[in-house]
Amino acid sequence: MSASAAPAPRWVTDLNFPPAYKSKSGGIPDPLGYPLQSGTVSKKQAAKESKESKPQPRKQPTPEEMDTLKLKKAWEVALAPIKSLPMTFFMMYMSGNSLQIFSIMMVYMAFKNPIMGLVATNQAFERFESDTNKAKILQVKLAYIVMQLVALGVGIWKVNGMGLLPTTRSDWLAWEAQRDPLEHAVSAF
Repeated sequence: MSASAAPAPRWVTDLNFPPAYKSKSGGIPDPLGYPLQSGTVSKKQAAKESKESKPQPRKQPTPEEMDTLKLKKAWEVALAPIKSLPMTFFMMYMSGNSLQIFSIMMVYMAFKNPIMGLVATNQAFERFESDTNKAKILQVKLAYIVMQLVALGVGIWKVNGMGLLPTTRSDWLAWEAQRDPLEHAVSAF
């Protein structure tokens, strides 16, 4: 037996002593913030450069920019109900027109969500409203109300498809006056 240890496998050597970093394109420097590879710059130099290049403080947005941002966010909130409408419509279509627990739950959600949205309209937009953009937020609120009414219309469509809306004459027979016949037919023996 020999006293010397067997040489370490190549992957161990490569792991302990990685090869020097070679730029893929010779003349193009690495972008700012790119992590420097070992061997190109020492750790002390990298620490010194990071201390010297502190990020610049962010400029505060002007009130006009803030109003524009608030208005964009308000429009996102206003259009949110219509974005979920295709899925709601498809689920209602697929649930069928019979009275089952699933279709009843779908109809309940189709009425509950728009009604709760209509009730909470001012609360949904109060964080976006300021003195300078009240008129524009009013337009957004009106669009939001229209979107909620469209969503409510889908629920009404489903209830009508299930036959629960009294839209035919036979649904109102209790309030119909009985007709007086003009003639009577009597059977003769």
